[in-house]
Amino acid sequence: MRVLICPDKFAGTLSAPEVAQAVADGWSVPGDVLVQRPLADGGPGFVEVLAAALDGRLIPVDTVDPLGRPARGEILYANGVAYVESAQACGLHLLSAAERDPRVTTSYGLGLLLAAAVETGAAEVVVGLGGSAVNDAGAGMLAALGAAPVDDAGQALPYGGIPLITAAALGGVPRLRQVRLVAATDVDNPLTGLHGASNVFGPQKGAGREDVLRLDAALEHFAGVLEKAFGIEDLATRPGGGAAGGLGAALIALGGTVTSGINLVTNLIGLDRELDAADLVITGEGSFDHQSLRGKVVAGIAAGARDRGLPCVVLAGRNETGHREAAAAGVTETHTLVEHFGDVETALAEPARGLRELSGRLAGQWSR
Repeated sequence: MRVLICPDKFAGTLSAPEVAQAVADGWSVPGDVLVQRPLADGGPGFVEVLAAALDGRLIPVDTVDPLGRPARGEILYANGVAYVESAQACGLHLLSAAERDPRVTTSYGLGLLLAAAVETGAAEVVVGLGGSAVNDAGAGMLAALGAAPVDDAGQALPYGGIPLITAAALGGVPRLRQVRLVAATDVDNPLTGLHGASNVFGPQKGAGREDVLRLDAALEHFAGVLEKAFGIEDLATRPGGGAAGGLGAALIALGGTVTSGINLVTNLIGLDRELDAADLVITGEGSFDHQSLRGKVVAGIAAGARDRGLPCVVLAGRNETGHREAAAAGVTETHTLVEHFGDVETALAEPARGLRELSGRLAGQWSR
């Protein structure tokens, strides 16, 4: 039996390669062929997954985290394209729970990564979006590129999402050397509104209800500033504009295109060939929920398996989807660490052991 193991990360516990290895280690049927293809959809692990698959070089970059503290990032340069991961500078995982505050967190660090990517001489820069702690619609990123938002007096605004309500213009022109920009995202949410960045993702980044309303209003206002600065329309409603706290909208304003992160990754690593050859597909992520079926890894893999008539098993830390919803997306069955261990604490403490044990059960079910 040929088993394709292609999970996303389990956020906060295991990287995608670690998840894939745990599943492979637990498979208990000698002679079965196990193919590991860890994946990312634009969020944390985007550069790591592509670096393992592409013939390129990693370039270390000094940057800052969402609170302006020193951080380290990497650019992957391969075949004339530079790949950048926003989560390396803007990631929620870089902050403690007490530090999460989208009113003041900034995407300035991503701007430093993007500027370094431009300096590689790449004709195209692909920016992976997802898992961010920011809600500033790329204002910090623009500042690092030389186009800081300013108020009516021409003064640069403080970092964060809330100050954008007073933005009047950009104080310069972004230094991008006419590179092509691509935003690889795991969501299709717009910048503002009920399904926008602030309403959907703000609470997990530390925003209270009043904060969400103020952030949404600030982003709506800033969208108008960007529209005027770059001569575009309808920026607040563009699909993908709400990705990574509105970084998608900023990249669109800069002339970038939006693409599915999971589709981009699977195309680059040749996953279609592996799906064609597989007998069983195992994928998964830490939290399998309604967002998982809107452009994330599990959605893309399940759809590919469904189109080929393949069984697709999801392994997750926890499951918050309905059976009918998951089945319609192409998921055959779902198993979780919380159900396996019986409590959340053990699931978080020993995810690799849980995945090995679940994989052993799957081997007995599917291969013997």
